[in-house]
Amino acid sequence: MVRDTATASLANLAAGQSFALTGGTVILDDGSQSVSDILVGADGRIIAVEPYLDTSSCDACVDITGRLVTAGFLDAHQHLDKTGVLRFTPNPSGTLQGARDAFAKYARTAGPDDIHKRATRTVERCLSRGTTGIRSHINVDKDAGFHGIETLAGIRDAEKDRITLQLVAFMTPHPGQDFDWLGKNIDGAVALADAVGGTPAVSEDPPRYLDILFSAAVKAGKPVDLHLDEHLKADVHLLDAALERVERFGMQGRTVFSHVSVLSALPRSEFQRIAERLLALDVGVVTLPAANLYLQGRDAEMLPPRGLTRVAELYRAGVTIATASDNIQDPFVPTGSGDMLEIARWTLLAGHLRGDELAAAHRMITTAPARLMGLGKDHGLKAGARADFVVTDCIDTDTLVAGGPDRAFVFSKGRLVSQSATDTVRIQEEA
Repeated sequence: MVRDTATASLANLAAGQSFALTGGTVILDDGSQSVSDILVGADGRIIAVEPYLDTSSCDACVDITGRLVTAGFLDAHQHLDKTGVLRFTPNPSGTLQGARDAFAKYARTAGPDDIHKRATRTVERCLSRGTTGIRSHINVDKDAGFHGIETLAGIRDAEKDRITLQLVAFMTPHPGQDFDWLGKNIDGAVALADAVGGTPAVSEDPPRYLDILFSAAVKAGKPVDLHLDEHLKADVHLLDAALERVERFGMQGRTVFSHVSVLSALPRSEFQRIAERLLALDVGVVTLPAANLYLQGRDAEMLPPRGLTRVAELYRAGVTIATASDNIQDPFVPTGSGDMLEIARWTLLAGHLRGDELAAAHRMITTAPARLMGLGKDHGLKAGARADFVVTDCIDTDTLVAGGPDRAFVFSKGRLVSQSATDTVRIQEEA
């Protein structure tokens, strides 16, 4: 009966009221779990997370004994301008370059209405699965123009009370890239964005390209998030060049390297040298298992590689590493549901984490991306943070990651935005 009462009470919490959730098991920022009460203010922020709180001043109080509460999931790397275009952008080769070519062709005709419709649909699906924050890379180039970043900036601002959206001005190079165009347009793109990004490995002049990106970031006071070495060619990596610029431009703690697949192709001693520099310069890493499993290694005659970076070794070395969806149903990744728990499982399996590191996979979709996205005190189950969390029927972190919940309630800024349950649970409770 407690479960039925809690379900009804959670579903009936009204927007704009203060409330308390009592007796639940809370996953804290350090990964520990505690049976605690959660007080949420009418402003949608957490007042306190402690055992046995005085809840008498709250407009509503719900007993969630036996349920698990996790901070909202964060997807630190998506491409909302590309999402959902799979049926329009065939990629017969299944390769990274094939995907780039396919989307570049489509981008020339993709208008704001098309981008808005696809992006908002994916945002809603992500939110319904517990994702309360997304960082999205948005192409800005001669093919896409500013359609994508202008459209997503509008969505970001309109939906800020429902989901935290960060935009990366993804200054996309192509063969024959016009550096004059890049120089003239990067400041305007960065002004609309929250971070500066690009893919140096594709540029015809990587050093010059990197300098343009870092200079624009410093000028705007915004962080850098690069698609770095999304390949397995050990002899052409740009890690040292990028790290040199982190140091020279003073971007320590404000730089993220996404993909870095090439780390898995380097000798272990070389990897360890790079890992030490990542730590020393406080550079974070985002792994994208879906894209790297799908796109990498198709030309291998034997033992095709997994294509991911050295996930487990980076984590155990102390490098801040998050995992993310990357693309959802487009030529880069034809699958995807916006479920970060699914991505966490892929990361554990393909990234060679162990069965006793399920909690590490959870941190890769919560606390690690919060740090890389610069969310600071705004994320997590703690006083002052946005009340972005998911209430589930799992018993602990391991069961949450391993199999996911049968019943979940998603709160964003203190408002219930989604609830879900499997048919099995409904039948049991109705019985």
